[in-house]
Amino acid sequence: MAIAAQAPAHIRAISPYQPGKPIDELAREMGLDPAGIIKLASNENPLGMSAAARAAAAAALAEVPRYPDGNGYVLKQALCRHYGVALDQVVLGNGSNDVLELVARAFLAPGCSAVYAQHAFAVYPLATQAMGAQGIEVAARDYAHDLAAMRAAIRPDTRVLWIANPNNPTGTFHKGADIEALIDSVPPDVVVVLDEAYTEYLAPAQRYDCLSWIARHPNLLVCRTFSKAYGLAGLRVGFGLGSAELIDLLNRVRQPFNVSGVALAAAAAALDDRDFVDRSYAANRAGMGQLEAGFAALGLRWIASAGNFIAVEVGDAAAINRRLLAAGVIVRPIAGYGMPRHLRVSIGLPGENARLLEALGAALGAAT
Repeated sequence: MAIAAQAPAHIRAISPYQPGKPIDELAREMGLDPAGIIKLASNENPLGMSAAARAAAAAALAEVPRYPDGNGYVLKQALCRHYGVALDQVVLGNGSNDVLELVARAFLAPGCSAVYAQHAFAVYPLATQAMGAQGIEVAARDYAHDLAAMRAAIRPDTRVLWIANPNNPTGTFHKGADIEALIDSVPPDVVVVLDEAYTEYLAPAQRYDCLSWIARHPNLLVCRTFSKAYGLAGLRVGFGLGSAELIDLLNRVRQPFNVSGVALAAAAAALDDRDFVDRSYAANRAGMGQLEAGFAALGLRWIASAGNFIAVEVGDAAAINRRLLAAGVIVRPIAGYGMPRHLRVSIGLPGENARLLEALGAALGAAT
């Protein structure tokens, strides 16, 4: 009997997550100079990482021969100061992706279900399926979560409700009051994961205090990351904030030393560098405006985004993407999210945004 047959059926049925194409891979495939390729596919920070984080990471290299602090005390302390929570209310992850996986391992199993929205982050159905639980996908409304329909989809066997705000890959956003009303209505035995990977990019008028909800909702986990606005995607650091009871369960299934010492040091320094986050926010707003103006000039429609990326409708997105790749421009096709006419474009530096718009115009012209 083939070894694959020994794996459970729900594991064999998984379609692996497809990340954005690396620059070196495209260079090999197309025979291009890596220095001439731009990547606007993975929602990374075009400003890179802050000088403070870089210095902290460099200093931490001296301790690489030793295991890191498995409890991440220094970073947890920094998070506690920053967010006003207690140490036992913080769980650390190898990126926020890891924290999402911890939730699935702690709460999902065959015979359980989890609810998530259509066009939502691919890890929600993947993590659910990996545990043998049933995923309940709720149809989106104008590419956004239909919060009322998601609440109605909760069943007696539902253990997790996944919410992304802003959502990836659509960039759609729900007001804090609407999210709070949904959480207030969810049964207390359902874990609500509020995934806020892009919260630092919200405009001041959009921001809300979800951490104050934890005191009355011990089933709420707020999940965030250092991969986006803090520019530490390659170091893989994320965290979850919730009740001590919930965090304790996640720590029971967390791998020891799941965050490296270099990552812990860089994240603690990055958290205190408010100026860098402010500059990242400002660069993103300017870049978003640049791309929206360029899309309008090309006669394209896009989905208004609250993140550091934008989904633009280009028609035959697969064909347009191939032309962009040939021009040395990497963006993200999102047919796997049920959006075959859209490409997701990360916000880059001004020159990168201009290069994308020029290549996109040429690709669209070649398609006519």
